[in-house]
Parts: sequence; C-alpha cells; structure tokens
Amino acid sequence: MSASSAGIRAVIAHPIHRDAATVLESLGGDAADFAARQFKPKTVSGVDLIITMTTAHRDAALEIVPQKLHRTFTLSEAAQLASVHGAKSVVDLPALRPKLTPQELFDIPDPIGQDPEVFAAVGTQIAALLPPILELCRAS
Repeated sequence: MSASSAGIRAVIAHPIHRDAATVLESLGGDAADFAARQFKPKTVSGVDLIITMTTAHRDAALEIVPQKLHRTFTLSEAAQLASVHGAKSVVDLPALRPKLTPQELFDIPDPIGQDPEVFAAVGTQIAALLPPILELCRAS
C-alpha cells in the first residue's frame, strides 16, 4: 500500500508548511521528502482511492477526473462508510454512499493561516478518521 498527496490549488514543489510537518511528525509521519504537486489526471490514473478533505475539493477533483467518481470520497465519507456502514473493501464504498446522512458528513478545516494549535487539532481529527480507511485499503 502506498499513499501520495496532490492538491487542487497546490503550489508545485513547495515544501510542507512547518506547522503541518510538526504535527505529521508528532503523529509518526515523515515530512522530509514532501513537495507539493498539482492534482492532474496523470497523477491519479492508477489509484484505487482518492480522499479529499472537503466536499469542494472532492467536487473539483471530479471535474478533473469524472471517471474516478466511484473512487473519490471526502475523508469523513470514507471513514463513515468504513466504520458505520459496513464497507469491507474499497470497492464497497460507492454502493454504500447513498446510506450517508447529512449529519455524518463534514469537511476537514484548512489550517493554513491559523495558529499551531489549529494544525494540531486538524491533525488529530485526520488521525482519528484514518484507521478504518486504512483497514479498507489493506483488505482491498
């Protein structure tokens, strides 16, 4: 399993924000080789799952690669489908999407321009949502 990052409005080759790097490293990640890259069809051509932080980013990604509709979810969508609605693998996600209720859906706030405490809170929120998605990926 591998993961990579690409942004809808990424500043290409820009390093990770220092507060984001601090949070990532405190959670056991490695920010050393990060360089921002743009979300493009070629970037995601062979991926099994596209996770976005917000519905606006999900929708923007789908404008770029509409053929990835069944592979593109917000972090909260994928986490809820995996932990509450019984998805056993990534291929189960699209069929279960209609079961999501508005109360289960939320965007992850962008901490850029905020205090380090906001970065930490966002990192904690992301870290809490990832485990069921990682299990889906391992099962796929």
